[in-house]
Amino acid sequence: MRPVRENPAADAVPPPAPGADEYVALDFVNSAVALPGGQFADLLGTPEAANRWLTGHGLAPADAGVREMCAAQLRSLREHLRALFAARVDGLPALPSALAAVNDALSRAPTAALLYWDEKNGPYRAAPCPTNEILDRALATLAANAADLLTGPDADRLTGCGSRPCNRYLLRHGRRHWCSTRCGDRARAARAYARRAGSAPQ
Repeated sequence: MRPVRENPAADAVPPPAPGADEYVALDFVNSAVALPGGQFADLLGTPEAANRWLTGHGLAPADAGVREMCAAQLRSLREHLRALFAARVDGLPALPSALAAVNDALSRAPTAALLYWDEKNGPYRAAPCPTNEILDRALATLAANAADLLTGPDADRLTGCGSRPCNRYLLRHGRRHWCSTRCGDRARAARAYARRAGSAPQ
């Protein structure tokens, strides 16, 4: 597949899959999109694209200055989460390396707000987030959200899009197994073509 390193054209990438508004980790996992015609869009493919994605999801300020090393860490966590989603959907054991990567991300940011003391107003609590901790906090947030999805009541609704070549995940609503209207139309067209081809005279 030919990768599209920058944000692709808006009409190339489907809208967020069902469930992405409830779980940011679902949208994160779906930020690597297989498109028809052998195209591949990576919404974290460059540091700039990764910064835009984090900013758009409230996980980093626009001027966070994400570098390639940070973008690579995000892409690595995404692949580990994809492996865990696939294992859950297919009913297979999780890869130990994927579990270890998620648990490492979970431990990167403190969950408790620290105690500070202001000379004028006295004690207060706040979560520390200097610039060098922005990525760690984003990784921890994404990992925690994915863990919540995989262990919560919505885990049984997690499924892969039923339209090839799409590689996105969604939360199933009723019988819907497609991440977007476009994928549903493509799947129905493929079924209709298969029926016509099967009934054609030999």
